Amino acid sequence: MIRRVALITFILLQCSILLAQVGTWRTYMSYHEPQQIVKADNLLFVRASNSLYQYNLTDHSISTFDKLSGLSDTYITHIAWNKKVKRLIAVYANSNIDLIDLNGNINNVSALYRKAMTEDKTINNIYIHEANAYLATGFGAVKINMERMEISESYILNQNIVDIAISGQNIYIKTENGNILASLTTNNLQDPHNWTVTTDVSQSVFDDDNSAWDDYLPTIQTLKTDGPLYNYFNHMYFNGGKLYSVGGGWRDGGNFNRPGCAQIFDKSTQEWNVISNVKPFNGHTFEDATSIVYDPANAKHFFMSTCGTGLYEFLDGELVKNHTADNSPLVSALNPEQNPNSYVDYVRVDGLIFDNDGTLWITCSSESTQKDNVLSYNPASGNWKTYNDDALKSDKKILTILRHPILDNNGYIWYVNDHHAHPCLLRIDPRNEQFVRYDRHVNQDDKNITLYYYRAVIEDLQGNIWVGTDQGLFMYTPEQQADNKLGFTQVKVPRNDGSDFADYLLDGVDITAIAIDGANRKWIGTNGNGLYLISADNMQQIAHFTTENSKLLSDNIESLAIDQSSGEIYIGTDNGLCSYQTDATEAVTEMDKDNVYAYPNPVTPEYTGLITIVGLTLNADVKILSPSGKLIAEGRSNGGTFTWDGNDKSGNRVASGIYMVVTATSSGDKGTVCKIAIVR
Repeated sequence: MIRRVALITFILLQCSILLAQVGTWRTYMSYHEPQQIVKADNLLFVRASNSLYQYNLTDHSISTFDKLSGLSDTYITHIAWNKKVKRLIAVYANSNIDLIDLNGNINNVSALYRKAMTEDKTINNIYIHEANAYLATGFGAVKINMERMEISESYILNQNIVDIAISGQNIYIKTENGNILASLTTNNLQDPHNWTVTTDVSQSVFDDDNSAWDDYLPTIQTLKTDGPLYNYFNHMYFNGGKLYSVGGGWRDGGNFNRPGCAQIFDKSTQEWNVISNVKPFNGHTFEDATSIVYDPANAKHFFMSTCGTGLYEFLDGELVKNHTADNSPLVSALNPEQNPNSYVDYVRVDGLIFDNDGTLWITCSSESTQKDNVLSYNPASGNWKTYNDDALKSDKKILTILRHPILDNNGYIWYVNDHHAHPCLLRIDPRNEQFVRYDRHVNQDDKNITLYYYRAVIEDLQGNIWVGTDQGLFMYTPEQQADNKLGFTQVKVPRNDGSDFADYLLDGVDITAIAIDGANRKWIGTNGNGLYLISADNMQQIAHFTTENSKLLSDNIESLAIDQSSGEIYIGTDNGLCSYQTDATEAVTEMDKDNVYAYPNPVTPEYTGLITIVGLTLNADVKILSPSGKLIAEGRSNGGTFTWDGNDKSGNRVASGIYMVVTATSSGDKGTVCKIAIVR
């Protein structure tokens, strides 16, 4: 019996993971690198990997904090404990502030964050005195009354304050140029003239109390927290129930300088497999992994590219080979004649993708040497091939940042060239090794678009190729794909204000990532503008998620990946990974009684969310019927999913009973029937 209960519990857990409520957010934060430890009664608050968790010294439990649990922001830079008011202060990189008590209640103090000012609001340090927290900032000092949970005073000194302390009757502030002294009895500390420069102060005044760190770091280092090792997800994709991701990269201007690793998330077990302990055979530092791809012939066989140490090949989690300039046709990114003191074997690799024949395609940046930048590798035979085609050069210079490839339904490979000198789109036909470059930046209105970066590419369900650029979203129709002289299409959205005017879709928005869901809707990640959801017909902005209106971790999106079977979209930001449960899944080719089902089922009295029906064909017709056969609700599926709010057509909650879900295909062919039990 015990085993049966355990099994049932496991199954229910899996269902909760795989069948999340539409609109549900999740975060996947790293808590692995301790940075600060403060003691609060029987609790330790730990800032780790710029995230926050608490450790109970009595029962040894761990509780993590994130935006889902009530934090106002992400990327914590400093924490401090106030013994008098029994509250923790946590400050963020963007100058937002949270106060947290021993019961986990969180109060936001956002006045500084929301204050419009040209001065630098960065918070460099915290000092606790009585009921107050004094913040050293880029413009001066800020005094927070932690009992009243408000900013009580601000001292604008127009200097970068690196530290602050109180000793006796004096408040000391350390700047980049020296120390500043002011008496606590001074009536008006807001007046810069009431601050006096001094050199007669001991450095020990500013020494931090590291007793909690020294006493408890050995304990903290033994703790195991769930989640990834790093909050870096610059490239990722979902396949076979797993999210494959790497965090590094480089752009026009330099490397990201992020630790090298691959982070693979198994959705069914909620476990992370992190591969980071890699020692390159050439002795260089392993960092800035740029892309990852598994072998379609063997899911345990995968490759990872890096910005500097070549190509890594893994089997069963073990490093098989480090492909470099010494043992493969890969070439150094540096010209030894121009860089005699630099690494000759500095190999910058990106853009990994397998074609339909199981051949791995690779891009290798070698701008200074002007050598071959596209290669292929057959894992079965171990054979390499290099390519030197005119399409790989623009103005006699090679395309240097070919990345983020896709394999379309016609078997073509598409790359974007993310470089200001020659932004373009590249198509490769691996069957005949033909290369086509798309670099005519003219839309259907013959308007020339000045742009600098092609950042992302994706194919929609209608065979259109979409590209994200620093100047917006462009589409290559099948006709435009067939002729690279035609340019691209900018979708026009009518204003519907009685005029004949229309606006280009997301015109001028810096787009960094694109994903297509099962309903052919476009998820658009941006640099600084959050995440957009565009309708299948491209005419409607369905949603616009930002840090202000959602649990999105940052408005700077680096990558997107969708689990098409569940509709969950994973969002890699510059502050970590989160996900959102959408209302669209991949459509099936044929509906049957074994695949069409609803959840939750039964619908219990306390449940107020959406009821989800899955296993549908594209644009399936769905009708909800009452126990008496009355039509309650109807609509069409998003891909393979339909959602119902549990209300009738008048907006009233339906009564208890068994409700029938009747489906039909978009062409009118009969589908199948499933039941929903509702308990009120």
